[in-house]
Formats: sequence, C-alpha cells, structure tokens
Amino acid sequence: MPRFHCPAILATGTELDLPPSAARHVQVLRLQPGDAITLFDGGLVPGSPGGEFEATVVHMGRSDVRVRVGTHHAIEREAPRAVHLLAGITANERMDWLVEKATELGVASITPLMAERSVLKLKGERADKKIAHWQAVAISAAEQCGRNRVPLVHPAADLAGWVRHHGAGAGTDAADTAAPPQRLLLSLRAGTVPLHAAVAGQDGRAVLFLSGPEGGLSPAEEALAAEHGFAPVTLGPRVLRAETAPLAALAALVLS
Repeated sequence: MPRFHCPAILATGTELDLPPSAARHVQVLRLQPGDAITLFDGGLVPGSPGGEFEATVVHMGRSDVRVRVGTHHAIEREAPRAVHLLAGITANERMDWLVEKATELGVASITPLMAERSVLKLKGERADKKIAHWQAVAISAAEQCGRNRVPLVHPAADLAGWVRHHGAGAGTDAADTAAPPQRLLLSLRAGTVPLHAAVAGQDGRAVLFLSGPEGGLSPAEEALAAEHGFAPVTLGPRVLRAETAPLAALAALVLS
C-alpha cells in the first residue's frame, strides 16, 4: 500500500488535504477516490499519536487530494539504539545517497558538518536549500522503507564550531534516554579500538557518531573531537569512501 508523509495531527474519522508533495505523488500513481493509502506524520508533530493511519482517497482535484483518515496503528519500526550521525558533507550526489541510506538503516538524526577537507561549503540561502533538499530525501526514504519517524536533518554547521559548542550529552533529540550519548569518532589512526569493542556492554545507549568528508578529518579536528569526549574507533583495515563508512558503522550499531 502506498505510504505518504503527512506532517499534521492525524485523527481517525477526519478529512484533510494532503500536503503538495504527497498530493503530487498520489497523482503520479494515478490513484482514484476509494483507493487506500497509509499516512504517517513522521514523529515531528507535537501532540501527534505517532504510528501510522489507514486512509482513503475521497477527492482528486487538479492539484489537490483529499483523504479520509481511518484506523490508527501504533506501529514503530525504530532501531533499539538511537544513532545521531555527524557527517562531514560530501560532494555532489554522495550526500543525497548518504542521507537516503542512513534513513533506511534507522538513523535518529543527521547533522551535516563542514570540515577542513570538505569540498562543499554551505552558507546562507544555499545552505537552507540544501538542508530542505536533504530533509525531503529523508522523508522519501522513510516513506519507502516503512519508518514512521523521519530523522531530522539539522542545519549545516562548521565542524570545529559544533564540537566546541556542544558539551557532553548535547546534540540528541528529545526522545533519547536520559543517559548521555556515547561519543564515537571514525578514525584511520593505527591502534584505534574496533567499533564493536567500543560499544560492548552499551546496549540501547544513544550514540553520537562523527565521520569525516572525503580525505577524512584533519589531525587537528580529530584532536579537538577527542578533547570533547569523542573516542576514536575503526571499522577494520580497509579504507571506505566517505559516504560508505558512516553507513557501515550505522548498520553495525543499529543491527547488532
């Protein structure tokens, strides 16, 4: 059944117009009045019950689609461990791919960071447009994979500034546990602890995971992160691409 993100308070028995993006998708699929769909609010709407709702298309206009909200299902498909990804911004479409796959794997939130070796530098209106685009990518991925919670893509920030500004326990979402998140840094340095060893005995504890752009973090950035509580970890002897490494770590953290 087609699934659509609808950022509104959903309630059984009510009718509402789908937001423009969902309405366009319904029209592309050539759905008709009487067809069944699934709606979810993404977990970011205050006062919402979460989960997902059955719904039925009741009106198809030129640009608007109206639906009747049906039965609520308190279904959540979130990972047992909340992982907040601090990702060095990668070039071209690689960041889109990272956001999409991280959403599918169950990331709790994504903070794009501009590091010393980042090719793409963002500020002002361009930064706002990129964040809106990446948030839309996360929404589309959540619709496809069955998640009822859309990970929040935070505003882009300077890596060094973010690390200095956020003390231990900061940078997580309200739904996390009270325990401060474990801070991990993906590093290529020799003698670094394997990821699985670093999280042993930390079942269910939230994680802030920092990964660099192409070329990795600079020695100064790694040192700064270590000063602020980030423990260096490794994924093994092979050097993974900047968009692959955080996904491999995310998979290990949420699927273990």
